[in-house]
Amino acid sequence: MSKRDEIRQRRQREKIRNRILVIVLVAAGAILVAFAFIRPLILTNQATANATQMPVISITPRAFTTQVNGVHLGDPNAQVKVDVFEDFRCSVCLYYTQNFEPQIIQTYVETGKVYYTFHSFIVIDGNDGTDASYRSANAAMCAGEQGRFWDFHDTLFANQVSEDASLFTDVRLVAMAQNLNLDMTAFNQCYQAKKYASDIQADISQAHTLNLTGTPSILVDGKFLQIQTFNDVSTAIDAALAGK
Repeated sequence: MSKRDEIRQRRQREKIRNRILVIVLVAAGAILVAFAFIRPLILTNQATANATQMPVISITPRAFTTQVNGVHLGDPNAQVKVDVFEDFRCSVCLYYTQNFEPQIIQTYVETGKVYYTFHSFIVIDGNDGTDASYRSANAAMCAGEQGRFWDFHDTLFANQVSEDASLFTDVRLVAMAQNLNLDMTAFNQCYQAKKYASDIQADISQAHTLNLTGTPSILVDGKFLQIQTFNDVSTAIDAALAGK
């Protein structure tokens, strides 16, 4: 083989190697791009699976020393009315429920000064395209038929480790009802029929009429209250009581 033929063959081998290298690099790039799109879906599916498999957290029912009537607490003839609009998937609502609500109930509701009402304001469903907040509200209202709205309310917030919709699937909501030893036949009939759809919508419509934009929204005698501490709430309630 002549020197010229050797050079020609070496150049051909180099061209083949370069082509193979380009193909490999293009394929690797395509795989990386595809993984960049697929990875968030994988992580989301993993998070959903983990949330679905989490055991349902049970609660110790609160022992109220005041009147309990569905979503209402306290004397309906109390001097001041406090209305709270919440979404069971709202993390700030969880903070409010754990840190402010018990003090309001102990200081004002159980002493006969405040009539306290919970309203469902569904906002997170609109952000992620699910109906988990709505289903949670409906389930709580169905539990209310058996005098257990507030126990279900507390159970929902106890299980709200994130705002992920997978925490409030049909299966988990039914399990929460079972943990409270509800009459499951009555609960399931109510829940599956979406019996409280119109009541939930009425709460949402009321929130919009009041120009509320987020949760939790707290109103003292119909006046929206910006709160950061319990003192903000107590100051507003005390002022309303003093003005009566």
